[in-house]
Amino acid sequence: MKPRLLLAGRNRYSLPLAESLRRKFDALEQVFDLRVIGSAQPGSPTANGVFRLVAPVRPRRLDGALFFVALPFRLARQLREFHPQAVVVQGAHEAAAALVGRTLARVPAKIVLDVHGDWRTATRLYGSPARRLLSPLADRVAASAVRRADAVRTISDYTTTLVRRLGVEPAAVFPAFMDLEPFLSPVEPLPERPAALFVGVLEHYKDIDGLAAAWRLAAPRVPEAKLQIVGKGTRRHVVERLVDDLPEQTAWVLELATAEVAAALDAVSLLVLPSRSEGMGRVLVEALCRGRPVVASGVGGIVDVITDGANGLLVPPRDPNALADALVRVLSDRGLAERLAAGARPSVEPWLATPEQYAERLAALVARLN
Repeated sequence: MKPRLLLAGRNRYSLPLAESLRRKFDALEQVFDLRVIGSAQPGSPTANGVFRLVAPVRPRRLDGALFFVALPFRLARQLREFHPQAVVVQGAHEAAAALVGRTLARVPAKIVLDVHGDWRTATRLYGSPARRLLSPLADRVAASAVRRADAVRTISDYTTTLVRRLGVEPAAVFPAFMDLEPFLSPVEPLPERPAALFVGVLEHYKDIDGLAAAWRLAAPRVPEAKLQIVGKGTRRHVVERLVDDLPEQTAWVLELATAEVAAALDAVSLLVLPSRSEGMGRVLVEALCRGRPVVASGVGGIVDVITDGANGLLVPPRDPNALADALVRVLSDRGLAERLAAGARPSVEPWLATPEQYAERLAALVARLN
């Protein structure tokens, strides 16, 4: 009999699943009797045989808060109904909710915390300034959850360091499955016109303000180059002003489908990621798969993926001058860009995992707890 596993997190799903996610969950269902708690994309059904999703609420700014307030009770209900051997939660605050839910349900399921990044950014570098008022409480809750979880799984040296600072040794370290199939076709040569691409949410933790400041410094030095921005968020006004100021050298779209992101990477010379904090950054792996070097801030999990001078350039965080200089170096020197690009694709291998490998590693972790 397969062990029962409950997955819970803030992830948004649309049912039926897209092919990439279906492959992941098909692999998990080969080794687990599975149930999933998450959020529903607008217009998506909220339940099927596996998924129990929460419909979005209005006003949108309350959606996240209401999800977390109700999460312990939703988890308790699923624990009583489903009786899983383990609950895997994606984030320290979700782990806190799972611990409360387990107490409410009085079901002895093991709590496994997946750590993909720094839990402190949720209140400090994301959304409205009002979130920062919650930081002291949120930090204490998260730290307690990390220490009280039955097992912690990390994905990189950086996330491992985060939990060790709290006196916790990870039970397992392995990368998450990422659907990279659209990015694994033969690498295209760099384009003739130099260009940079940013893909991510327009939030403080991505330092979109720093990127705009850096591009204002860099653009006059590389007049033939262009910056393409893909993303949406609370700092969109920063990008709107940048496009107004540099319309010939800046373009912006709100979002792209996965295949379109791959095509956008093929059309540029580099990916730029000036984050103030970053767990690991899926877009880094996507860029390396397409043979594109990365200019990024040397913070968090970025340094686990990008090696300065080998597959990209690293700069100090929140330093627009250094970021501008690095962008100009790569965009104005095709030889340098090609050398870094040649190191990009080989460096991505440690981060590649099939759905089956991910499911088998997770099953081995759960088995050790029971």
